[in-house]
This record gives sequence, structure tokens and C-alpha cells, in this order.
Amino acid sequence: MHRAEDCVDIVQVDKLNSLNVKKGSGNNMVDVRACNKPVERLWFRGVRSSKFRHVYGLPAKREGCYENIKITKNAHDGHYCAVNPKFVAVVTEVAGGGTFLVLPLHNTGRLDFNSSRVTGHRGPVLDIKWNPFNDNIIASCSDDCTVKLWYIPDGGLATHLTDWLIDLHGHKRRVGYIEWHPSAENILISAGFDHLMIVWDVGHGQAVNVIDCHPDVIYSLSFNRDGSLVTTTCKDKKLRVIEPRRGIVLSEGICHAGTKACKAVFLGNTGRILTTGFSRHSDRQYAVWSQSDLSEPLVMESIDSSSGVLFPYYDHDTRIVYLAGKGDGNIRYYEVVDQAPWLHYLNQFLSGSPQRGLGFIPKRGCDVSQCEIFRFYKLHATKGMCEPISMIVPRKSDQFQDDLYPDTAAPSPALTAQEWISGKNCNPILMSMKTGVMVRTHKPKVYQPSENMSLPTAHVNNSKKFAFLSQETVPDYRPVDVSTTIDVQPVTEKSQKTSSNQSTKFLQIQQMWASQQVQPQPPPITKTNILSSECNKGSSFSNEREELQEDSPKTEYQLQRAYSRQCEELKLLRRQLTNRERRILELEEQVIKLQQQLKEAKRQHK
Repeated sequence: MHRAEDCVDIVQVDKLNSLNVKKGSGNNMVDVRACNKPVERLWFRGVRSSKFRHVYGLPAKREGCYENIKITKNAHDGHYCAVNPKFVAVVTEVAGGGTFLVLPLHNTGRLDFNSSRVTGHRGPVLDIKWNPFNDNIIASCSDDCTVKLWYIPDGGLATHLTDWLIDLHGHKRRVGYIEWHPSAENILISAGFDHLMIVWDVGHGQAVNVIDCHPDVIYSLSFNRDGSLVTTTCKDKKLRVIEPRRGIVLSEGICHAGTKACKAVFLGNTGRILTTGFSRHSDRQYAVWSQSDLSEPLVMESIDSSSGVLFPYYDHDTRIVYLAGKGDGNIRYYEVVDQAPWLHYLNQFLSGSPQRGLGFIPKRGCDVSQCEIFRFYKLHATKGMCEPISMIVPRKSDQFQDDLYPDTAAPSPALTAQEWISGKNCNPILMSMKTGVMVRTHKPKVYQPSENMSLPTAHVNNSKKFAFLSQETVPDYRPVDVSTTIDVQPVTEKSQKTSSNQSTKFLQIQQMWASQQVQPQPPPITKTNILSSECNKGSSFSNEREELQEDSPKTEYQLQRAYSRQCEELKLLRRQLTNRERRILELEEQVIKLQQQLKEAKRQHK
């Protein structure tokens, strides 16, 4: 109280002296700047009111981590991790080709060395993303110039997955980045090192649009809230805002002056873009831009002098931006506001181990009972471990916090692919988080390719002809009863099943194809028969020629697809032939054993 009264007295004296100075009488014994300085400093150092001021990061315990993972060592600037409320996917290191590991979210601890993986790519996998409307569908892009879609069954993989749902060919060089549309179903965009961006309708396996407006390598891409715009950063140091359906560049400008990679992300529906990059002197910095004017940033601030590329992660519900660098051990987070300085620094999560990549789970997978507003999945650079890190707001109450959990994006599309292609835009459908449980999609949906992607009739017939090879016979391994082998038993349904199970696969093949292999006797040769046969041959040749013309590939893309299908069928046939030969040998050995047992039984009976 005395200090407050003294401050009031000083202010009063300051006012009197200022009046005396204006009048020109008396000496100024009190320094006015000294009196005002504490007030200005107090205003400058004052704490801004925010409910996220005390957010902290909580890493999971050892038993809650995923250990013994061979994380990829690729130098590509990717996340290498994708998470949804059902699965966590991590790109792994292999000697040849490309694989990634898919695990159920609850399957923590030390993993088996021979865990099942997705092994369909012929080159290293560079990016993976889960479908936001189907938790069982994941998209991956690779060094083999393809984008593939995979179906992961509930419960995870039992064996290595090599059969994809959709195989998208269109890029001429490796595909570095992919992104799902936030509100339209089956819309995917990919960016390759051939300087092209392709918008795909994965439901039909077709390219909606090819965007060719980048003169160099694309570093990042991001949709806005309703998916009507895409922002990209490029090696030419420019930031672009693109209309993806028409491929028109709406605005562009110089982003960061450094030569290293820049990353960009839309700040929801605010109309602003956040970029991270490097200055001319290799200092890391962030900048906020208006999407309509990219000539100058709204704000640009330096962060530090580290060399790792900064990845921005934006949470639209809490309006918090997380910045995490590749090779760093910390995660900084800022709060987004609608006026200058546009970003307010909150705090940072510190860790002693560097990170190779980061994945994050959608908001519907967060634990509302622990006031968890965001969850990272950190891939350690020095040890094969994936560590969950929860960002938590400390609250004493156990009740649902309405201010922390507004309605979030639901796992259901707001538009179909055709509606979005025709020009409609819509924000994501929202759902409440008050239920307190993780919302997952339960639709084991298998994509049906369109008619122009269907296999030729020859391949369909071959698949039907060799379908029997995948059906294994189930022999009866029960021991032979010696007392009942000599007596003639009546034929029962059980004995018929046993005898049919003991038959070999060659007999099954003969039974299946005997009716088709029987050929009718040729009629007697006469002049009329010869003429009719020649006519029939001519008509059959013309029909075959028409079928071949219809089924034959007409473009380079169709030739590549036909060649890849033939290679896959040859691999399948070789595998099935080896299994058949092995099965035949096993059955022959069993027949020999049974014959020996019968001989011994006859000798003992005699």
C-alpha cells in the first residue's frame, strides 16, 4: 500500500513540475521519463491472457511406445509417419523396394522383427497419408513414380501386403508428396519431382487435372479449410496459391531468401498462410502471409540458427501452430490471432533425442478426459522407436471442457468427388467431442475401379482358369484303424467325404475340366463342309481381331499397366506351381505310408 501511495505522489509531483516547466518557472527536480518507464515496461512485459498459456508436452512411458522399428534413413523431407484412431503407419528401411509398417494403435511395446508390412512398391516410399473418411484406406507415394492405395483390415496385417486397391500412374519421376482433400471424398493430390501436380479421383482411378505451373521441384502442398485452394512452395523460392480444379495460379510471391526447403500450411479459413524457411544467412524463420497478396509478408520473424527443415502443424480447433524441425529435439507452439503480430509464442516441448519425422492423430482420436488437445508420434533418429507425445492443457476438473474442444471434423465427406469437380465447395462436416471416446470409421470399403480400368477379357479368363490353384485340398490325416480295414464297411456320407479329401489335385483338375476337354468327332469331309468351315474360320478370325482391337492397349500408360499385370500374374503362377509341386510330393509320401501300413496290417492278419 505504501508503494502504491508513493507512485501516486510521484505522478502528482510530475504533473506539477510539468506545469511549472511550461510556465518557465522553477527547476525540474523529477525526471518524467524515469516515472513513465516502469509503466511502459510493465505494459510490454505483461502476460497475455490465453487458455493455452500453460500447455505442456507429456511423452508416453516406455510401455506405451513402439520399439524395434527400422525407421527409414531416406534424406527426403517427409513425415514418414501417419496416424489415425485405428492404426499407426511408419515408413521402414529395406534393402530393395519400399515398405511401410502398419500397426494397430494399441499394439505398443517391442515389435517382432518379422512384423507384416506393406511391400508393394518397387522404390523407397516417400510419403504416406490415411484417408480422412475411411480409417482402413491409406495412400502411399514412392520413388517408382506411382501412387498406390491400400486396404488395411481391422486388427492389422497378418501377412505381407502386396495387393493394392488402386495403382495411379501419371508422374514421370518420383512422387514426393500426397494430400487428401479435407471435405470431398476420393480426391487426392500428388506432387512429383517432374514439377507436376496431379489431382486424382481415386474412386475411378482417373486424373482430374494436371497442374504444370512450377518450374522446379515442389517442396510442400496444403489445402485450405474447404479444399478450394492449394498453396505450394517451390525450389524457385516462390509461394503460390493455386485453384486446383482449373490449375490457375491466383497469387505468387517470393517466400524466403534461403536455398533450403520451405514449408507452407493454410491457417484454416482465416485467409492466411504460414511458411517456414531460411533467411539469406541460413537463419530459420517463419512468416505469415495473406492469401490474396503474397508480395509482402504480414510478419516475418527469425527463430534460431539450426539447419533442420521446420515442419508446421496447424490445429484449426485450438488455432495453435506447432513448429518441429527435422533433427531437433524440441517442438515450439504458437497461438494464431486475427491481428498483429498474428502469432504469439506460447512455449516449447524440450527433449534430448532428435526426431527424424513426426506424425499426428486427428482430433477425434485425442483423449478428452486428460485434456489432450494434440498428439504427436515422434520417430527417433538415433533409435528405432516411435514415441507418442501428448500436448495437454492442465485443468483440475474432470468434466468435459467445452472451451478446449469445439466441434471438430467428422470422418464423413461433405461432398462427393463429382460435386467437387463440378465446382462446389463446402467446409468439413463437424462432430461433437463430448462423447469422450475415439470416433473411428467402421466401413471396410473396397474401391471399385471404373470400366476403363477393368482387366482385358484374356486376363479375366486366365484368372478364372487358374482360380483352382488357390484352393488347397484338405487331406484326412487320421490314423488307419487296422481292425476295420479288412472288414467291408457300408458306404456312408463320412467315408465319401474322407475319400474325396484324400484325392489328389490332379483328379480335381480332371473332374473340373473334363467336360470342357471333350471334343466332338469331326463330320465327314465334303465340299459343303469345307466351304462352311472356311466361312466359319473367316468369321471367327474377324471376331478375334475385333476383340483384340478392343482389348489391346492403345497408349503408353495402358501398355505399362498391361505389362505390370502380366508380371504380377507370372509371379502368382510361379508361386502357385511351387506350392502345387510341394503338395503333390506330400500327398505321394502319404500314399506310400498308407500302402506300407496296409501291407503290415495284412501280414499281421495272416
